This record gives sequence, structure tokens and C-alpha cells, in this order.
Amino acid sequence: MDKEDFLKALVAEDVGRGDLFARIGELKDIRAYIIAKDDGVFAGKEYLDTLADIYKISIEWHIRDGDRFHKTDKLLYISGDSKTILSLERSVLDLILHASSIATLTAKYLDAIRDTGVKLLDTRKTRPLLRVFEKYAVRCGGGINHRMGLDDALMLKDTHLKTIDDLDRFMKEARRKIPFTSKIEIECETLEVAKQAMKAGADIVMCDNMLKEEISEVVAYRNVYYPHILLEASGNVTLETIHDLAKTGVDAISTGSIIHQANWIDLSMKVEA
Repeated sequence: MDKEDFLKALVAEDVGRGDLFARIGELKDIRAYIIAKDDGVFAGKEYLDTLADIYKISIEWHIRDGDRFHKTDKLLYISGDSKTILSLERSVLDLILHASSIATLTAKYLDAIRDTGVKLLDTRKTRPLLRVFEKYAVRCGGGINHRMGLDDALMLKDTHLKTIDDLDRFMKEARRKIPFTSKIEIECETLEVAKQAMKAGADIVMCDNMLKEEISEVVAYRNVYYPHILLEASGNVTLETIHDLAKTGVDAISTGSIIHQANWIDLSMKVEA
């Protein structure tokens, strides 16, 4: 689903067969604004600009994607006919609330490891049909996207490995059949499996649900024997644990929490008198 179709579906879900308020009263030109009731990091401008084009409303921006805002800040002004703006109110708020909440939590995780230089990645744990939108919100918060889907990198999880009898042979076949630019990542739960993955030619080794001491051992082994291989830590990552994980020396940490644990911040629309 492209951006325009996504936005039209978003509005259609709320408007249904037509906003009943729009049947009543006269049409007026109004100006409304979005005000922050919490601190946060903004996301949603890219989508809201497209929404404004579709429904012929004007937006005066006082913030950009990735900017931090504070309680009582007026983030943007919307001008246009009253019935259109009021019909779009909930769709507009849901759009930027959802995106900004993910961006805000992503920024908190990133702040926790900023001194380490380790990259913060998302995962494919996204809400159905919202992957592109939610991963966009992660980027607004300063994070980096992991795979968008099964087609842009080959990742061998524990479930895949159970079906592979000969990893070396499988890797040779994979190199012949997947695109030249696609990387291969192997999920590993122990040092021994990580060693096998490196020997087999993985581009990225994921240390999945390992203790930080075990991850440090994988890092030490990688640094000596396979310094070109990237290391990723994942599994049960929290704001409290992420800094210690980053200090192990991995290149990146991935967590779905920045999306599915994001609590909605509070934003509101007001119409100027």
C-alpha cells in the first residue's frame, strides 16, 4: 500500500459513510493548531504533508521530523474549511501520535547508548500493514531500520537452522541464488554456534538472548578471527540493559520494544477563536 492509499484508508476508517457533522451548519474558513501536552520527539510531517495535499488543507509547520518538543509547544497550524478539518481531526492526531510516540521512545533508547557509537536497530515486530509507517517513525527518532521484509536480506533464525543439515553447503547455495548485494545474517544463541556461523561465511552474526558475558566472548573471538563480520545483539533489550549490551563491543543492537512498547504521548487539536 502506497502512502496515499494508506492515508485514504486511515481517513475512511473514521469517516465511514460520511461525517454527520458535515451535514449540518455552514462552511467556514478556520485555523486550528496542534498543541503538545507532553515532551517528545516529533514524527509524521512526511505523511501529514501528503494528507494536506489530498484533502486541500494548508499546514504551517513549526516543527520538523526528528525535532524535540515540549509540553505547551504549538507544533503546527492547519487552515482550511471547517468541515474538512474537523472531519480529519482524529485521523491527523492518530497519525502523529502514533509516529511521535515511536520516535520519542526510539530517541530515549538512542540517548542511552549515544556514548558507545553502537547503532540502534528496529525489528520486523510491527503492527500488520503498518511496517513502513512504523519504521519511518523509528528513523525520525534517530534509529536505523533492520530488514523491511524477507526480500532484502537473508536471515537464518533458529527455526531455519533446524531445517539445514549442512550449513556450509547451504551458504554456498545461498550465495549463488540471492542477490549479490544481499547480506546473510545468522542468529546464534551460544558462542559455539556463533563460531560456526562465522566460519560458514555469515556477514552478520546476531547474538540472540545471550548474557552480556557471552556476547563479550563472541566479540573477542570475532575481533581476532573474523574482524570483517558485523555483530548484532538482540533479545530482551530494555532501557535499563541496553547500555551494558552496547559496552560489549557489538556493532548494533536490535529491539522491537521501540515500536511495540511505545506509550502514546498526548497531543491535542484546538480551533482558534
